[in-house]
Amino acid sequence: MECLAITAAVLTISDKGAMGRRVDEGGPLVCELLRGIGAEVLFTEIIPDEKEQIKARLIAMCERVDLVVTTGGTGLSPRDVTPDATLEVIDKEVPGIGEAMRSEGLTATRRSMLSRATAGIRGSALIVNLPGSVKAVRETLAVILDVLPHAIEKIKGSTSDCGR
Repeated sequence: MECLAITAAVLTISDKGAMGRRVDEGGPLVCELLRGIGAEVLFTEIIPDEKEQIKARLIAMCERVDLVVTTGGTGLSPRDVTPDATLEVIDKEVPGIGEAMRSEGLTATRRSMLSRATAGIRGSALIVNLPGSVKAVRETLAVILDVLPHAIEKIKGSTSDCGR
């Protein structure tokens, strides 16, 4: 069976990062991990925690890539609006992705239950929200990384059976 080529965009959502007051470590880590499954990261960007700007970038990126991964803005603070923006632009929610990341995260910290990270489909692209900390990016992406190619294959219209 031919391997699916995955194109991706990584959006870091951070007020301090967008202002140049914090070095983005999460975005580059996401890129590294995605390349590990053969994904080609075409775009990376750091934008502030502004809901309308996040929505606009998600919409634009979904027209150009198969997978958009965000890092940051998934917590409880008033400026954490990434999941809210995501939910406003997706056609279908994929709740199992967020549930799996939170479930696995609970093995490391009980604070994982405070994450509002979500995932969903817009058009033929998958959007996945990750937390902002490097540790959380590594741990949560590890939970779903091997499932992403299959998810994208199905979103693209594969009719192959899902059973192993």
